[in-house]
Amino acid sequence: MDDIRIGIVGHGFMGHEHEKMLTKMDGIRVVGISDIDPKQLEDVQEGIKRYASNDELMHDPEVDVVLIAANNNQHYDLVVQAAKAGKDIICEKPVAMTTEELDGMLAVTKECGVKFTVHHQRRLDPDFRTMKAVFDQGSLGKVYSIKSGLYGFNGNMHDWHVYKKEGGGMLYDWGVHLLDQILWMMPGAKIQSVYADLRNVINFEVDDYFKILMRFDNGIMAEVELGTYYLTDKMHDKWFERHWMIGGNQGSAYVDGFEPEGKIVRTTHLLQNVSGQRTMTAAGPTRSFGPPAEGTIVTEPLPTVPTCHEDYFENYKKAYRGEEEFLVKVEETRRVLALMEAVRESARTGQSVAFE
Repeated sequence: MDDIRIGIVGHGFMGHEHEKMLTKMDGIRVVGISDIDPKQLEDVQEGIKRYASNDELMHDPEVDVVLIAANNNQHYDLVVQAAKAGKDIICEKPVAMTTEELDGMLAVTKECGVKFTVHHQRRLDPDFRTMKAVFDQGSLGKVYSIKSGLYGFNGNMHDWHVYKKEGGGMLYDWGVHLLDQILWMMPGAKIQSVYADLRNVINFEVDDYFKILMRFDNGIMAEVELGTYYLTDKMHDKWFERHWMIGGNQGSAYVDGFEPEGKIVRTTHLLQNVSGQRTMTAAGPTRSFGPPAEGTIVTEPLPTVPTCHEDYFENYKKAYRGEEEFLVKVEETRRVLALMEAVRESARTGQSVAFE
């Protein structure tokens, strides 16, 4: 079976990551790489073409698929250019700056008859897939709360990510992933309302903190929080803190870190209220927050979910040949973009926004 021949547009961080991953995979061949800055091409691996322009890559007959890893504000023009050149397309997230842009992309790719999907590889993060497995198993009973948090200490972002006109900021950078994970965990649930706080804590132009609350029609309140200047002295060898919590009426589950460390936690019995009697404990009247009696709290291991980012391209190879569906459907990414627009509106007005 012939290799899928890929040309990469953009050789920044993600362009380098794609080059490293794809050159090690069977069934895929990286034909060449382009970048508007020639210096970015100096370390391209031997045997891979270095194009003088994006247009040269787009019109190379050896390229089947264009993988777009350029700055966020360039995605629209590059998707349109690739589609008109008859190339199938993988676009980095966020696929577009607005839903209006994405609708234009969809119209052109449909008209040109090319395959079009988005690189949302964090659907394959071990921490997320572990908590999705917990949710899907239903072992916590009726879930009422899902919390997802990511905290860094460095504060400032790098190069173009600090500029609004380039599509910078944490909502576009990480928020798109964290929101996509929540929506993909509960694909059938509708979001009734969104309330958000979006801030520039130490950056001048772009957001570096957000808290987003989403009320779903299944009774779940989901919370996503990120801060790049959320300081801690517990980092050890990590530059971040990553946390998940799911609460249900039959137990809770928590995960710390991208390589999931955590447990399912249950109680053997609930506190009992006896009419007409007073109960005194060492914890005082607020016993729910006091130390539990020995044997009250029991734990279970989290499910093991084997997953890695390479699985995105394993799926792509099969889906490209019609053997299965693409992991990421562009219509799903449109919902995420629409949610991000609601987040910005809520943050601007200070009001909850009705969504679906």
